[in-house]
Amino acid sequence: MTAVLDPGTFAGSVYSGGWIPAHGGIAPIVAPATGAELGTTGVADADDVAEACSAAATAQRDWAAASFADRAAVLRRAGALIEEHAEELRGWVVRETGAITGLAAFAVGVAAQECYEAAALASRPPGEILPTTEQRLSLLRRVPVGVVGVISPFNVPLILSTRSVAPALALGNAVVLKPDLRTPVSGGFAIAQLLAQAGLPDGVLHVLPGGAEAGGALVEDPYVRLVSFTGSSQTGRAVAELAARHLKRVHLELGGNSALIVLDDADIDRAVSAAAWGSYLHQGQICMTTGRHLVHEEVADSYVEALAAHAQALPVGDPTGEVALGPLIDATQRDKVHELVTSTVDAGARLAAGGTYEDLFYRPTVLDRVRTDMPAYANEVFGPVAPIVRFRSVEEAVRLAADSTYGLALSILTADAMRGLALAEQIPTGIVHINDQTVNDEAVAPFGGVLDSGTGARFGGSANLDAFTESRWITLRGQIPEYPF
Repeated sequence: MTAVLDPGTFAGSVYSGGWIPAHGGIAPIVAPATGAELGTTGVADADDVAEACSAAATAQRDWAAASFADRAAVLRRAGALIEEHAEELRGWVVRETGAITGLAAFAVGVAAQECYEAAALASRPPGEILPTTEQRLSLLRRVPVGVVGVISPFNVPLILSTRSVAPALALGNAVVLKPDLRTPVSGGFAIAQLLAQAGLPDGVLHVLPGGAEAGGALVEDPYVRLVSFTGSSQTGRAVAELAARHLKRVHLELGGNSALIVLDDADIDRAVSAAAWGSYLHQGQICMTTGRHLVHEEVADSYVEALAAHAQALPVGDPTGEVALGPLIDATQRDKVHELVTSTVDAGARLAAGGTYEDLFYRPTVLDRVRTDMPAYANEVFGPVAPIVRFRSVEEAVRLAADSTYGLALSILTADAMRGLALAEQIPTGIVHINDQTVNDEAVAPFGGVLDSGTGARFGGSANLDAFTESRWITLRGQIPEYPF
């Protein structure tokens, strides 16, 4: 089978209807597990962004005029190509992001499904008939936004780019995508190459890896009318402020510090298995990662003991091997994680497991006797750390879970699912899982958070219709009415 991408294809380049040199220089693409250079990418600057946005605006008109059947066919073929090239794509995800092979396989499957679901969007009814008191036909019609700017992060870039790019394209928009410089292949180049093979016309999708300069230029560009951003809450706030100055819509899927509540009737063995997955999958570098373990005091000792034993037994190493955890993305992230762990221990928490690292490989960590004001509890760690706070009553658990600036995911583990659902109603989050951990994703489900976790559900099903179209009001009369003057 012919490879989707050879490193020579994108060496020092960006994708803008083809491979072209970037004005901002080049950057290495480095495997965090080994330090090996996987290739080089072009670094986009403001000039690259301006050229891409102008070209996208021109190409978008013909793409929007294409039939819904033609747009749907491109997205269906792209989904099939992702599945056809799954092994190669998994390899890029593992090498670029440090993900274990199971997570990489999941990312490829979800990306394909995002394309299939996007294809179905193209044939959704484009509007509705509205009631009116006048003698006329009143309609709401959904029309493409035009050019959509997408900014995606390093952690699961194949999913987090595709879930904006695919529906935006299906609904008749052009896209300028800025993936993270550390993961430009699985976050952008591979997606563009497969869409081109699927028949997407030149100029409709541009991939420009870059830093803050490129991101700011994308938000400010006059051709871009909508920005879909996935990343940290701090950066998301800056993106929103810049977009507001230019009167642009912006969709924000931001950070989280998701709580997992373990009630006194929960099965502890199963709870620990779920909790370990929620905190340690992809080294905790997922927005939905279980960041706060709230455990009833009657079962807390056994929970801590079991979770610590579980953590100590998990193999950590090169994700191409049989391991549970791979590396953190880079030394900056590792040092941030370690600082949060050590400062929390210095503040009085008990280190029950982990807290050590070798190179970028951080051991899964359990922190017991944590207080709510301690750094690893109050902040999004984005690392394999499980801070545990004990509670005495259900009311206290609700208060602890709700006492956060974030509101992305929530998990409640209990023998009484209806009891868990009743508790969830009292805690503001965009996602709730009863008797499951916090890290779940399906292309058909709405996804998004509240508070500092973002601006609500913007992905999945009908949410994509609202996210990537504008609503136009249209009226029709049989003849021109007479007016008083």
